[in-house]
Amino acid sequence: MMGEKENDIFQRLILPIATVVLMWLVKIVEVGRGIKYTRWGIYPREWEGAIGIFTAPFIHSDWQHLMSNSLPMFMLLSLVMVFYKRVAIPAITIITLFTGFVVWLFARESYHIGASGVVYGLVGFLAWTGIFRRNLKSIILALVILVMFGGYFHGIVPTKEGVSWESHLFGALVGIFTAFLFKNVREEDEFSRPDPWADERGKTEYFLPRDAFDLTKEERYHRSLQPPEDE
Repeated sequence: MMGEKENDIFQRLILPIATVVLMWLVKIVEVGRGIKYTRWGIYPREWEGAIGIFTAPFIHSDWQHLMSNSLPMFMLLSLVMVFYKRVAIPAITIITLFTGFVVWLFARESYHIGASGVVYGLVGFLAWTGIFRRNLKSIILALVILVMFGGYFHGIVPTKEGVSWESHLFGALVGIFTAFLFKNVREEDEFSRPDPWADERGKTEYFLPRDAFDLTKEERYHRSLQPPEDE
């Protein structure tokens, strides 16, 4: 049987697993039906294209596009869900919807599809949470993100045709904004725990009297004969 901690982690991984599974199911259905779901992406400043704010992260142009987003999406969602439990759901929701909305407002007129905007948002959130919170856990996570996803920074500029660099850029900015928004929401393991031995640390007991080596045996004997002083 799983312990309470293992069961909690498993429950936290349900969302990352379900998200990636849904991404693959959409692609399988798309290929099976022989049609393209590109029209369900974000098309800026068109009301019909606003539906993509909700659907675009699950639609990918080809298998390579899907595979390149699947592992990062799973890893980043898992890190947020496991290590930032209190803010995980609202943070992921804001990153997903607000990134799509900003893309719809400002991106060039083309269909924008794929989960990369959310991926960049999660990278920005995890990296900058370490900067804003400055505790050991968040700093370590930020360093891990910078090592693993540092190469993503070149994706926020238009370097390759057919790639929605706007989604990358706006996703990263929304992720930073979300990290700032929740910077004061502390997790349980981020609070300083009370020292159970604090009371005992102030009490020091000694085996010998403190003046054991300051007086001779005769001096201690004469002192013991004197009456105690009133306090």
